[in-house]
Amino acid sequence: MSEYLAMGGHAAFIWPAWGLTALGVAGLIAFVLAERRAARKRLAREETEAGR
Repeated sequence: MSEYLAMGGHAAFIWPAWGLTALGVAGLIAFVLAERRAARKRLAREETEAGR
């Protein structure tokens, strides 16, 4: 198992790359969810204004 984690001596480059990738994907998911929430609020506001 430790040989796998050492990645043939390249672990210092591979694991940070995986970490940055995971961080980027998590950031994109958070951004999309926040935009979705904001869009729903805008849509609800516009629907109530159009019904007046």
